[in-house]
Amino acid sequence: MYGLWRPRVLGAWRVPSAGPVILAVNHSGAIDGPMLMGTAPRPVHFLIKKEAFVGPLDPFLRGIGQLKVDRSTVDRKAITDALGVLQRGGVLGIFPEGTRGTGDFASLRAGLAYFAVRSGAPVVPVAVLGGTDRHSRLTRAVPPLRGRIDVVFGDAFEAQEGAGGGGGRRTRKALDEATVRIQERLTAHLAEARRLTGR
Repeated sequence: MYGLWRPRVLGAWRVPSAGPVILAVNHSGAIDGPMLMGTAPRPVHFLIKKEAFVGPLDPFLRGIGQLKVDRSTVDRKAITDALGVLQRGGVLGIFPEGTRGTGDFASLRAGLAYFAVRSGAPVVPVAVLGGTDRHSRLTRAVPPLRGRIDVVFGDAFEAQEGAGGGGGRRTRKALDEATVRIQERLTAHLAEARRLTGR
């Protein structure tokens, strides 16, 4: 990532240096996931659509610890794999919007809340900005080479107030409340990241 583009990373020190953590990333462009993997202070394991695991990408993605998910169904193996990352004290990366969109956290799905509440892992909001401002002449999927991309890490927080890191209640009401709390924190972080970077 540093060889092809010019990432500016702000607040990486906010990612806990040890223990389970969930990075909640906005998602508006194809570069967002790879950019976070290349700039985060710890290795990040993402749930990635199974369609990406084809040809030479398959052994590469598996080799760097990425997790395959079937988005057409409730993929129980993917859920177990993701919880396993957190149980082993690793970093799980999630696009809470589910798929590429406007990148403004407006349409949050309950998956992030489920993993956060079930594991008790703190959530660190991450804003990747600049990946869709301009397009490379080679492909519209990525920004121009040597383009500036900002990766802004926010303060870690608990998905459930008073859960204390041990995992909390997993009722539908608790997950809905956690989703609202997460959305508020992520939206506030995105606004602050835009203010800091001028994007």
